[in-house]
Amino acid sequence: MTSPGTGSPAAPLVGIVMGSDSDWPVMEAAAKALDEFEIPYEVDVVSAHRMPREMIAYGEEAAGRGLKAIVAGAGGAAHLPGMLASVTPLPVIGVPVPLKYLDGMDSLLSIVQMPAGVPVATVSVGGARNAGLLAARILAASDPALQERMREFLQELNDQATEKGKRLRSKIQGSDSFGFGK
Repeated sequence: MTSPGTGSPAAPLVGIVMGSDSDWPVMEAAAKALDEFEIPYEVDVVSAHRMPREMIAYGEEAAGRGLKAIVAGAGGAAHLPGMLASVTPLPVIGVPVPLKYLDGMDSLLSIVQMPAGVPVATVSVGGARNAGLLAARILAASDPALQERMREFLQELNDQATEKGKRLRSKIQGSDSFGFGK
C-alpha cells in the first residue's frame, strides 16, 4: 500500500503476527481482508514461547509505531494474543490456529479465557478473515471514509445472500414463492 499522493509505502495501521510461519496459510486471510479495504498492515512472526523478549517489545512498541490494532494468531497453547494484550493499549484480536491435534479447540480456549482486565477479542478457529474485518471495523470507528466502505461491503453481503435466496427459491419452489429479494 502507498500513501495517497506520495507513492511511498503507507505506514501500517494493523499488525498481523503469528507464533510461527506455519500459521501464515491461516493468517493470510486477515491480510487479504485488510487489502480489500486498502488498510496497510505489517506481518511478522512473534513467538510467545521462542522469542518472549521480542514479543513483549512488539506489544509495548506497537502503538508508538502507529499501529491501531493487532491481529495475533497462534495454535496449541496460544499465549501470543493474551500476552500481547497484557502489554499494549491497542485492541488485540486473537485467531485460534488449528493444529494437527484437537482441531484448534485448545487454541480457542486458551485465547478466549482471559483474566479480567486483559481483553482479547477472539474469532472462530481459523477465522483470520473475520479478524481482519474486525480490525477494519475498529479503524472505521474513527474514519468516515472507511465507514462508508464498510457499509458498501455489508450491502454487497446482503445482495449476495438475497441473490442466493432467489436462486434457491426459484430452483425449489418456482418464481412465485415468498422471498425478501423479489
